Amino acid sequence: MKTKQCLIVYASMSGNTEEMARNIGVGIQDSGVAVEIKDILEADTFELQNYNGILLGAYTWDNGSLPDEFLDFYEEMDSLDLTGKIAAAFGSCDSFYQDRGKAVDTLMEKLTERGADVVLDGLKIDLAPTPAEKEQCIQYGRAFVEKLIKSND
Repeated sequence: MKTKQCLIVYASMSGNTEEMARNIGVGIQDSGVAVEIKDILEADTFELQNYNGILLGAYTWDNGSLPDEFLDFYEEMDSLDLTGKIAAAFGSCDSFYQDRGKAVDTLMEKLTERGADVVLDGLKIDLAPTPAEKEQCIQYGRAFVEKLIKSND
């Protein structure tokens, strides 16, 4: 079996989505898989092709939009073929808004459209993760690795 590697790319304004990314990363590493975690401003869309597992994280902005800093990356994804990649999406949100966590849904749709196999439901956590929600993020990372290892062994 080839070594599996994951990439987590996230956009975070208040630090909540970054905290989710780091905890998901802990779950992935605990499961014995290498993971690289990058802020959206440091990531190159084409890097997605170099990883078996892809997780995208974004907070939901305004009335259900992706954050501005994610828009170029999102549009550049149109040139990628992510067939054979295992993927998922996550993000912090706010139940106050009608379109709670819509950015997570938008990212999952894009991953699916580009051919990735989205293997988990989007993880949406309101505002800052509580200790229990941090554990939920770690478990999400572990569940992602289980799906990754089962894929194309």
